[in-house]
Amino acid sequence: MDLEFGKSLDTSKKNSWRTSLLLAYQSLGVVYGDLSTSPLYVYKSTFAEDIQHSETNEEIFGVLSFVFWTLTLVPLFKYVFVVLRADDNGEGGTFALYSLICRHARVSLLPNRQVADEALSTYKLEHHPEKKSSSGVKLYLEKHKVLHTALLILVLLGTCMVIGDGVLTPAISVFSAVSGLELSMSKEHHQYAVIPITCFILVCLFALQHYGTHRVGFFFAPIVLTWLLCISSLGIYNIIYWNPHVYQALSPYYMFKFLKKTRKGGWMSLGGILLCITGSEAMFADLGHFSYSAIQTAFTFLVYPALILAYMGQAAYLSQHHHTSYQISFYVSVPESVRWPVLIIAILASVVGSQAIISGTFSIINQSQSLSCFPRVKVIHTSDKIHGQIYIPEINWVLMILCIAVTIGFRDTKHMGNASGLAVMTVMLVTTCLTSLVIILCWHKPPIVALFFLLFFGSIELLYFSASLTKFTEGAWLPILLALFLMTIMFVWHYATIKKYEFDLHNKVSLEWLLALGPSLGIARVPGIGLVFTDLTSGIPANFSRFVTNLPAFHRVLVFVCVKSVPVPFVPPAERYLVGRVGPAAHRSYRCIVRYGYRDVHQDVDSFESELVSKLADFIHYDWHRSQHSSHSEEDVSHSNESTSECRLAVIGTVAFSGTPAYEIEESVQPASVSIGFSTVESVTDVIEMEPVHAVERRVRFAIDDDSESDVRTNMELQLREELQDLLAAQEAGTAFILGHSHVRAKQGSSVFKRLAINFGYNFLRRNCRGPDVALKVPPVSLLEVGMVYVV
Repeated sequence: MDLEFGKSLDTSKKNSWRTSLLLAYQSLGVVYGDLSTSPLYVYKSTFAEDIQHSETNEEIFGVLSFVFWTLTLVPLFKYVFVVLRADDNGEGGTFALYSLICRHARVSLLPNRQVADEALSTYKLEHHPEKKSSSGVKLYLEKHKVLHTALLILVLLGTCMVIGDGVLTPAISVFSAVSGLELSMSKEHHQYAVIPITCFILVCLFALQHYGTHRVGFFFAPIVLTWLLCISSLGIYNIIYWNPHVYQALSPYYMFKFLKKTRKGGWMSLGGILLCITGSEAMFADLGHFSYSAIQTAFTFLVYPALILAYMGQAAYLSQHHHTSYQISFYVSVPESVRWPVLIIAILASVVGSQAIISGTFSIINQSQSLSCFPRVKVIHTSDKIHGQIYIPEINWVLMILCIAVTIGFRDTKHMGNASGLAVMTVMLVTTCLTSLVIILCWHKPPIVALFFLLFFGSIELLYFSASLTKFTEGAWLPILLALFLMTIMFVWHYATIKKYEFDLHNKVSLEWLLALGPSLGIARVPGIGLVFTDLTSGIPANFSRFVTNLPAFHRVLVFVCVKSVPVPFVPPAERYLVGRVGPAAHRSYRCIVRYGYRDVHQDVDSFESELVSKLADFIHYDWHRSQHSSHSEEDVSHSNESTSECRLAVIGTVAFSGTPAYEIEESVQPASVSIGFSTVESVTDVIEMEPVHAVERRVRFAIDDDSESDVRTNMELQLREELQDLLAAQEAGTAFILGHSHVRAKQGSSVFKRLAINFGYNFLRRNCRGPDVALKVPPVSLLEVGMVYVV
């Protein structure tokens, strides 16, 4: 037995290693395209103006030493060994870090939060909140609301710089690759050929985005692998042929020697050196597509050695060829006999690297939109089999126009490099700050550990960041301008969304008002299902009361639907739907809360409608089943029929009804605590918005004979069958989607900033972005819009 167990264990280890190696190979085309093409422009950007390549070689050896230690400390030590471990259920990126922090400390600004969300299986905490004493940092963060806003602004800043990098990386990568033509053409012809060819490649790249990358994605890994083998082979050749002793420049001594000689010019040239780590953030951002071991293996054993050999080879060649700064480029170190094949491979690799950052831009905008931090845009899923492959038409064409404008406007690697460098370092600084909080709040390490991480890596990145800022007038202004513009849009949208939610929360109508509607008031119930979309998780939204006031009729089956995002990457399908009754069973009104993670794919309307009806049927089965098998008290038996409150929501799984749901959430607003299967969780009125259960609960027990019990059971079965038949008939009659069409304006007496943000900024964005019906994929023939004026 032990022998067989040992053999099976060895087999599983072999399979896991094979899977890890396969994922490592596939990650080359997705993760490392941008990072692997950095040798095309690092030396050229570094020696652009600030320093000169002298006969002593102190400059080139100093730059090589900086490149080596920067690659070692930031991508290898910081990302591979620390940051990649701060994953959110296997997902990485800025929003993953923010999500982790929000789950371990009450700092989230997302509306309609519920205690029920904490029962999600993906909402796991490494340490139980009651078993771990709260740190001073956590208490300080939770106490000061301004820090919640500052944390969100920090996350939005990182997000905006990633989007800015999506504009700059394709331009600099493709331009640097195509600029190899300068060695094969005269200067007069070269300057008229490189720009048009670069723009043509960029137009083709963006024009093909709507097809998705899954059709040509299998080419990406071989291209990047070929490129890495190519630059490492060239590096080894140049080291052996030109300067075998170049390895001595890896010593940190050459960095100090470089700075001592070049002084201010050397410090300013760090803005070019930092380009050697562009694309490092992709290792963390794309973690969800692969695995920690795969990305770690690919970088440590292939990408890192190949890049070091490439930079050493270029330095070895340049140490024997003292060109002017204009002539320092990647292609001068390539032997003339293989220059054309290398040029073709470089262009292909730059396209792959650009594709990765474009896809990443689509992904992060989709995440921002799901967290109410970006205006609604149309998201198209280009692959049914590969998760996360999306295309956003509006963003795609804006990126293309900006990329072409950057290429034509800057026309050289220097300005593009300055702009790209500032964007890259800002994202890395944001990641360092957020990871420091994760170390304290999520990993529960002593604050001194987080402080050491912040000071060590933060000081390195601040050094490069300060050097980038000195190039403000030479291209670095562009990412700052883009970030300010995008942050204004995102913050205004998020601010107005929160204010709208607060307005809905304070203007919702009571359940008694809904139950009082009937024929006596001239209200008719028409056949069909009415899906009333709202951001509220309890109560009756004001837009529905307005709808009934103007059109005195509503559907026979009424469902209040709340589609909300929770701070987790994915919500398991079996836990997505939270269903409950609104009023007694005879009223045929329900509440359905549909929960999505920030990386989840929203369903199309047909599958959503059919699945929603299926969940309602499962809930009806469960509710009557629970009533039948509860204790035989008078109130328990009549619970479903006479209750006029919302007190019980059940998580209905994807499997057919089997008598019990995935789990049940009973939320009652009580002053002490709410039980959801953990120990106690604090009940906060602005977090849990559920209609209160009657304060006095009486349980009157009495005995009934078998005949009476049989009659009750038969009566309940008849009522169950009748309710299910009503649901089926309503589905056959058709479904109407009732959405609010909002106009928002600031209150009288509001500040100038608020009036500008709401009356002009938000309303302009609302009129020029996709409506909620497009985001929810509602067919126009089934849409009913209710006009609402929000005074916030």
